[in-house]
Amino acid sequence: MDGMNEYRVTAGEEDGISGMGGAGMPERNEADEIKAARKHFSRLGGMYILGTIIIFAVQLIPTTLLQLVKPEWLENGNISLMVSVLPMYIIGMPVLILLVRTIPKEEVERHSMRAGSFVIAAIMCFAVVYITNFAGNLITALIGTLKGSTVQNQVLNVTQSVSMWMIVLYMVICAPVMEEFVFRKLIVDRTVRYGQGAAVVMSGLMFGLFHGNLNQFVYAFTLGMFLAYLYVKTGNIKITIALHMLINFMGGVVSSGLMRMLDLDAYMQAMTGGDMASMMDYIQANLAGIMAYAVFVVFVAGMMIAGGVLLIVNLVKRKFVLERGSVVIPKGKRFSTMIGNAGMLLYSLFWIVMIVVQLFI
Repeated sequence: MDGMNEYRVTAGEEDGISGMGGAGMPERNEADEIKAARKHFSRLGGMYILGTIIIFAVQLIPTTLLQLVKPEWLENGNISLMVSVLPMYIIGMPVLILLVRTIPKEEVERHSMRAGSFVIAAIMCFAVVYITNFAGNLITALIGTLKGSTVQNQVLNVTQSVSMWMIVLYMVICAPVMEEFVFRKLIVDRTVRYGQGAAVVMSGLMFGLFHGNLNQFVYAFTLGMFLAYLYVKTGNIKITIALHMLINFMGGVVSSGLMRMLDLDAYMQAMTGGDMASMMDYIQANLAGIMAYAVFVVFVAGMMIAGGVLLIVNLVKRKFVLERGSVVIPKGKRFSTMIGNAGMLLYSLFWIVMIVVQLFI
């Protein structure tokens, strides 16, 4: 396992013995530890910003060429999405993975998860997503009101413009597999030596920022931290991939299918018609979709309540335990060490600018 020799801590270092360690090696100085940690996090952020630039480049080139040769093809939602995501998954992210794998890592210890625990984790996962997505929508709605125009919901725009098979391929299969490997395994394995808390926060933050818009940042940040917590406790990336697939299936396939069943264009026509007869005609024509959507609303409410209760109970009982790492960053120096370095500042500022721009386009 690459980098493990760098991560060993001698008995003397763990016990804080002054001078020479038990094996005759000098104790590491705290200032040197912090300097090394800043360099490590900076390198991590640097690799991710470099990978981000490469992803943008491999997406921009085919899109620009198609715009010059066959611009009408980009009006097709499926083609437009494929031109964007295929280069990212085939070229961009694999290059990012190769870059990040040059950074030393520490394997997370594997533990099994029972079926019942997986179900409970799934319920809490849904609660985290639905509650924070609601909060994110409120924030963007407020911003939209202040600026006098609606903030575009990129996920809704995508799911309403492409076919269902494309949603399944992109949102349910490709995105969860790639994103969990890139933003869970790669990041956690390379930050867990500084404590599980550091790994969880870094994974959630970098995952949330990568989405590039405020609508998704809020719930992606919190979901990313929750999935990172599950990974540091199980060491099994397949568990977080499965949960990510489940979340995206409900948020992409099910919700998109329901929106199509409701025939929103017909609904808007009935609403603008201003008469009861038009609305009754719409209800009769779309009764199945309305009933299905009502069931979905009940499901969402149920997950928010049940998952919220489970989260609160586990927090009160202090079940969410984050263990210290082999290197402890002192309080008061954690932000400056983990985020306040060149690489992470570049990565964070790049995506913050993208989020702000998206709010006003």
